[in-house]
Amino acid sequence: MKYLTLKKALAAWQAIQPLSERDRNRLSRRFTVDFNYNNNHIEGNTLTYGQTELLLLFGKVIGEAEVRDVHEMTASNVGLQMMSDEAKMKEMPLSQHFIRTLHKTLLREDYTVYRNLPGGQQTSYVIHAGQYKTRPNSVITRYGDRFEYASPEETPSLMTDLIDWYNEEEKRGKLSPIELAALFHYRYIRIHPFEDGNGRIARLLVNFILSRHDYPMVVVRSRNKRAYLEALHQSDLTVGPVPCDGAHAQLKDIAPFMKYFTEMVMTEVYNDVLFVTEKDENVWWYDGERIAFRSPNYGKMLRAMLSQPTLTLSDMQEELGINKSAIQKLITQLTDKKYVERGEKDGSWRVFITPST
Repeated sequence: MKYLTLKKALAAWQAIQPLSERDRNRLSRRFTVDFNYNNNHIEGNTLTYGQTELLLLFGKVIGEAEVRDVHEMTASNVGLQMMSDEAKMKEMPLSQHFIRTLHKTLLREDYTVYRNLPGGQQTSYVIHAGQYKTRPNSVITRYGDRFEYASPEETPSLMTDLIDWYNEEEKRGKLSPIELAALFHYRYIRIHPFEDGNGRIARLLVNFILSRHDYPMVVVRSRNKRAYLEALHQSDLTVGPVPCDGAHAQLKDIAPFMKYFTEMVMTEVYNDVLFVTEKDENVWWYDGERIAFRSPNYGKMLRAMLSQPTLTLSDMQEELGINKSAIQKLITQLTDKKYVERGEKDGSWRVFITPST
């Protein structure tokens, strides 16, 4: 992608429109798993990619999993669908009520958080689902300094400013949808209106904005978390520490985040194009990454697992025409990468990597 630009990626996306029903369904299924997995994994959810896929697509919970993480992932998918449905109603302006409802959907209910103070004492506070924060919030950056967000007293008026600005700017049409989404994300994060879930809401609203303008939705990958947070941090250095300034930042002020965001959208869109158009039996996709196998045996084995999940080593030997030790080596490599796993109870194969054909 060395010479790829956002303009070229978007042009390639437009060139394959309209998508067939099959391709729309394939993209939707892939995005559902990728977005929910990454959006929650960034914030500490411990479900694996495979567990997320089985939970969201088949309603199954496998292996060890925290009940809270399972409920969080299920609620996340409901929130994604809610956001997608709302984005289709393009005549309706964005509202604070929708954002609070989305937040309540993600968190489900109020809950208490317990913290140990430096002196060994314990304190607690309540996280309110669907309500703006009632206590100050801040973050310790990786450089060790404390960064304050908007105060509870400032938050309602700053959120009013943000929503009014967005709806007016969308009507004006001077900012591209990508500029609008990036600037909204930055301003929203500087307010941090809720006591928890702000990052997840911000990334949902980015896709709300893109979807409203007929752009493909994107995934902020958890493996790129450091670059994502660093881009926000570098923009913070330009804007300054005052929350009100951050909540009214201009595009010129957030150049590092705008650069990161543009490159992320470019990559995501171009990968969508490749996913739809590339027909190669040796190319597969896993969590947004294009996996090109050098040996056709990988693809043959994966397709055999997909079509006949109860295959034994002997079956695979007959299917592929190679010896058992070579088959075992292929299986080890695929399982180590978490592309496949074998069920403990029934011994059937589960394949989490997606073919390009």
